[in-house]
Amino acid sequence: MPGAAGAEELNRKRVPARILIGKAGLDGHDRGAKYVAHVLRDAGYEVIYTGIRRSPEQIADTAIQEDVAVVGLSILSGAHKVLFKRVIDLLHERGAGDILVVAGGTIPSSDIPYLKELGVAAVLTSGASSKSIVDTLNALLQTRQGAA
Repeated sequence: MPGAAGAEELNRKRVPARILIGKAGLDGHDRGAKYVAHVLRDAGYEVIYTGIRRSPEQIADTAIQEDVAVVGLSILSGAHKVLFKRVIDLLHERGAGDILVVAGGTIPSSDIPYLKELGVAAVLTSGASSKSIVDTLNALLQTRQGAA
């Protein structure tokens, strides 16, 4: 019989959380987003990748339609302050404010406090290891499930 930690792991494996990886704005590079999608898929999550150059509206709509637990936005363009705010605002306006939003990409450390104030649950900048990505998502989802 598994312990509490084992039972949580077993439960997570039975019903994998759905995670949307999105590329908002005019970013044309998606190597990092695809890498994160593969890492999370290998960790047992169900991952939906939007592809590049999606609008905040498309990302929010897809997140709601796909009933995801997390939206991971990868941004390299420098427009992260505007795009994250828009996606978070849209999720709240559409009654999906419980969806966690995680930032990834090239984000100056000086902008991280602003993103956290917006409601970004975690910021994983360029160079984040696959282990830190999976550990961060695991911890966020466990906290979310505990709060529900």
